[in-house]
Amino acid sequence: MGDIYDRVTSDQNIFNQLLSRIPGFAGYVERAQRRMADKILRETLANRFEGLWQRVSAVQRALLGEGELELVGDIEEASLKLRQFVDRLRTAAYGYTGFFDAVRVRPEDLARVYAYDLALVNLEDEIARALDQVEAAIGGEGLGTAVRNLIAVTKKCLDALEKRAEVLMGIGLQSDPSNEQV
Repeated sequence: MGDIYDRVTSDQNIFNQLLSRIPGFAGYVERAQRRMADKILRETLANRFEGLWQRVSAVQRALLGEGELELVGDIEEASLKLRQFVDRLRTAAYGYTGFFDAVRVRPEDLARVYAYDLALVNLEDEIARALDQVEAAIGGEGLGTAVRNLIAVTKKCLDALEKRAEVLMGIGLQSDPSNEQV
């Protein structure tokens, strides 16, 4: 048992020696981990929003079944915005550039990217609630208002993703994203 432990710890020592002898290598490993975490986050969010998009499609079919033809176009607008959001989220730039990339993301900008990612997580819940309201209003009062709210929330998703992209492109927003309405 001691031999295995010695072998594992000696391998770690080799890695630590490498980290200490090559300038910037530790930062490279950290950035690579951040990139992978960012990619996993975006893929997870895209999959969750894909499920919400499918719910919007089901609501659209339900509206057709109820004869609410005047609102089908509005639901289609929400559906298109959400589809566009999911597609952009899947292909969005990573939250941290690679070691050999020409552009670097400063830690404060990365924190801003993560603030927008948190806003996207919160918007997932907001869209789910908006869909709940639309589904509850089918065949009753308040359906138009619920649909308009759903459209507004899907637009907020696109806006938050655009602001995230602006941070990554170095445009830099002047305000703190945690204080913004996204």
